[in-house]
Order: sequence, then C-alpha cells, then structure tokens
Amino acid sequence: MSPNERILPPISGIDKGHGIVLARARECPADHIIDWHTHDRAQLLYAVRGVMRVTTENGVWVVPPQRAVWIPPGISHHVQAQGTPLSLRSLYIREDALDGLPDICCVVTVSPLLRELIIEAMDLSDDPIPDSADGRLIRVLLDRIEGLPVAPLYLPMVSDTRARRITDALMENPADTRTLQDWSKELGASERTLARIFGRETGMTFGQWRQQAILLAALARLARGESVTTVALDLGYASQSAFIAMFRRALGRTPGRYFSE
Repeated sequence: MSPNERILPPISGIDKGHGIVLARARECPADHIIDWHTHDRAQLLYAVRGVMRVTTENGVWVVPPQRAVWIPPGISHHVQAQGTPLSLRSLYIREDALDGLPDICCVVTVSPLLRELIIEAMDLSDDPIPDSADGRLIRVLLDRIEGLPVAPLYLPMVSDTRARRITDALMENPADTRTLQDWSKELGASERTLARIFGRETGMTFGQWRQQAILLAALARLARGESVTTVALDLGYASQSAFIAMFRRALGRTPGRYFSE
C-alpha cells in the first residue's frame, strides 16, 4: 500500500431495502480503498468523477469515465480510487428485476441517457409506487441496463504461485520487460510450463496478458489527464505512435477519441 492509500470500511446494510432498485452515492478521497465486501443484490457501480479499480479474487477491472462495472450478488470485491477523488453512484438491483443479466463481473458502457438516469435515481425513494413518476423512472432505468455493451477492460488473475509472482510484478510495474524465458530462470520453472499456466488460467498468452495490464494502467493514467506521450514512454513504448497503435487495436479508437466519446 502506498503512503496515500487508506482503507475505508464498506457501509453496513447499504443494499438493504424493499425496492427493486436501491440508489446510493458515496465519495472517496484519492487513492482510498473500500475494503473487501459482498452484496446480496447485483450492483451497477458508476463513477461520475474519477477512475476506479475493482478487484475480485478472479480479476481486475479498470473503469474509466463513461463506463460502469457490473458486480453480481455474492461476489467479494474491493474498490480503489485511482489517483484522484472518486464520486461513486451505485444501483443495487434485486435479482428478479431483470432476466439474463451477467453472472460475472464486467465493465459496461454507459450511454449519456443512462448516466443521467443513474444520477436522477439518487433522489428516488427506495420503494416508489409503481405508477408514480419515480416508479416509471425505475422501469426506464431497468430497460436501459438490460443488454448493456461489455467493454474489454478485464485483467484475469492467476492462482499458480509461480505465475502470480509474474502478474504481481507486472501489476506493480507494467513496463517490466522481462520475458517468460527470463522469468523461467528466476522461478525455476520452464518457459513452456509458465506459458501453459497463463493459457490455462487466463485464456491469454503471456504477451496478451502483459499488453492488457499495460492497457489498463494506461487507461487509469490517461483518465487522470496525463499526456499520451508521458504514459507511452513510462509504460515502455519507444514512441507515442506505437502506443496509440496498440490502444487502437485493443479498443477500436485512439486515446483522444476514446475519452472524447
């Protein structure tokens, strides 16, 4: 933990109530962590300001502006503000509210309309009358949540202790250029064994996993306003253009266009 990081306890009973959707707001200082916790309801977690990193035992999700993270009920997770204050808006949704909702954590894209609905929902009572204005707003909100597009902003974790040393090092320093051959000498495991572990536990090659770690680190920094050139060089790219090409391959647009949209 860095000197600026502090642990914030989860708020007890925050997802308790009779309504279909419970809306809650929370403010977090820069670098603070909401400690490990679970919810009985599904949670749509959105930041109107700041970038967050959501971690479970299976992976890490970095959530930049105009994105939210979907967290199914019963999933233990913690949330960290990435370098700047975090202004959170959460919707806690009853399991029977919608059919076909994701049963895994994922980052979803939030449209301008859904953003305004989430913000407006913060003023609603927990259990509005169905035919009231508030009740109709809840129905529209649920309609907009169903079928949200998933964004590829996920970094799977490994359980193997040898591979975990690699992923921990790359999470700490995504610009680490050591190859699997280098790691095999350090860890006493063959390069083939390490490659097989990454494929089995993450569904990615080692190179793909490392590039995803770089991408998520870059997203957090770019969302805080750092320049593309600074981020590219700090993360080990020889030029800004090479970094932009990687970013476009991964997310379909340049960093400038991604954040302007």
